Amino acid sequence: MTQYSLAAESEALTQYNSSAQAIGIFDSGIGGLSIAKCISERLPNEKLIYVADNLFAPYGDKSSATIIERVNKLADWLVAQNVKAIVVACNTATVIAIEQLRLRISIPIIGVEPAIKPAAQESIMQKIALLVTEATAVNHRFLDLVHKHKNATEVFIQPCPGLVELIEQGLHESEQCRKILNNFLIPLLEKNIDTLVLGCTHYPFVRSLIQEIVGENITIVETAQPVTEQLARQLENKGLLAAHSHISQQTFFSSDISQEQARLMSIFFGQNISLQQFPII
Repeated sequence: MTQYSLAAESEALTQYNSSAQAIGIFDSGIGGLSIAKCISERLPNEKLIYVADNLFAPYGDKSSATIIERVNKLADWLVAQNVKAIVVACNTATVIAIEQLRLRISIPIIGVEPAIKPAAQESIMQKIALLVTEATAVNHRFLDLVHKHKNATEVFIQPCPGLVELIEQGLHESEQCRKILNNFLIPLLEKNIDTLVLGCTHYPFVRSLIQEIVGENITIVETAQPVTEQLARQLENKGLLAAHSHISQQTFFSSDISQEQARLMSIFFGQNISLQQFPII
């Protein structure tokens, strides 16, 4: 363990008595805003620090070693900002890097994992599909989760190369996006699935287009709500929930800042966002 990570861990251990500190949230880009928005609505008194790591996006086509290295740098930076908890608002980063991250940092670390268990329980036809990034699709931890929670349900794993990039470019309502989604979804419909899991935090931003393609009879499952509830439980258990008198504040950073990104993030988060430059580390 490096001297820097030891210092970060030591600092993390001092934060348990400070409910006024912020919650750190990060993703490879704007996808994690689907989580951040849910947290903001469910925990309206909390301060949030959000990092969009666009300079290294997308994580889905990176090696595991690269993702782990980047996740550790982002988490250490957030710990240096004295956050009281970290939400890894990225499915790919969660399945690849969260276990080692929890060994390095002592504050609560909440990850985002595809909702396989509730989807399997809900499926009447016992056929579900998971839309995921390429990195998630081949990750052993993810595949172990599928095997653990699928029970008798047949599970179809569909990697979605190129989808995150379209969403990051603001093309989430374009014909190009519709075409690529058709390529991913039509074969799944032919397998008679009745439940579809959005296994990437970017994908809720194209949920309406997905629903239009698959029809109203297909149940779509997201993860923002259960992640937010898990965060709330951990904060409450450790006495870290912000008091009702605390004034909410959201601060947004990007490692590759642009006016277009700020515009898109404002649309997806539902309020005007002023982006700050994330330090290049």
